[in-house]
Amino acid sequence: MTYQTIQTLEELEALYPTRPGPAVLAADAEADRILPEYRTVIERSRFVVITTSGPNGIDVSPRGGEAGFVVVEDEHTLLLPDLSGNNRIDSMRNLLADPRVGLLFMVPGLGESLRAQGTVAIDRSPGLRRRFEDNGKVPHCVWVIRIQSIFVQGPRAAVRGRLWESTGRDAPRMRRLIDDVVVFLRKRVGRA
Repeated sequence: MTYQTIQTLEELEALYPTRPGPAVLAADAEADRILPEYRTVIERSRFVVITTSGPNGIDVSPRGGEAGFVVVEDEHTLLLPDLSGNNRIDSMRNLLADPRVGLLFMVPGLGESLRAQGTVAIDRSPGLRRRFEDNGKVPHCVWVIRIQSIFVQGPRAAVRGRLWESTGRDAPRMRRLIDDVVVFLRKRVGRA
């Protein structure tokens, strides 16, 4: 197979001409602050995907919690506690080298997602950490995220991927697949 790779911005833009419709509306809805409508999505989100970049490459990391686990502090600031996870700290290593972050907030059942970009300061002050105490556990730190760009991403990808459809009869098969992956990983690290 021969690939025809795009080499210039002009070539790329020729493939995606600007036209009226959802794409233009999404571009028009981009803001440099958290609008009230965007705040509502963030406060209802139970899942966010975070992207960082550093000396060892790019990291994409999921974060989840009860709705409201990411706090809108003001129209320019989000607070994200570093709740217990796998302790790899890949994202935080990246943030120390390059504080830029991309976020994708998702709400179950909602096809649209919310995309945001900004910069992160990793805060370890006891008072801020205590604000996020959960069942007696205090996070090691809290990300203070300054939003630079935020907008709604249309539902096409979620609809095409049937993201929120019930897996129905596939659920037991998928559960077995996940269990097999977990067993494999435990054997690999000697925790079988």
